[in-house]
Amino acid sequence: QVQLVESGGGLVQAGGSLRLSCAASGRTFRGYAMGWFRQAPGKEREFVAAFSWSGGTYYQDSAKGRFTISRDTAKNTVTLQMNSLKPEDTAVYYCAAGRGFIRIATGYDYWGQGTQVTVSS
Repeated sequence: QVQLVESGGGLVQAGGSLRLSCAASGRTFRGYAMGWFRQAPGKEREFVAAFSWSGGTYYQDSAKGRFTISRDTAKNTVTLQMNSLKPEDTAVYYCAAGRGFIRIATGYDYWGQGTQVTVSS
């Protein structure tokens, strides 16, 4: 059974940092991109960052320079280091793995349950 389990969410003040982690299990993810999406209340799920199967990294414009995605292929883990957090970063963050288009949710086959990130002003 494939599982993606996120951890590391929480409450932080604006300007602070959080590190999200995702542990994937149940199959090999070689050839899969692994990424992070987020969904705020009343909004659609949106792309945040991804690490492609070939080693490339992709970011939403608002995440560039503040967030860093990294991946340990051997351990099937992906992390998202988030710095200089803003209240508009508040959302449920989801880890995902897939072989489709990297920047859209339909490009991913497997999803975690999500972890809440709340940034207070």
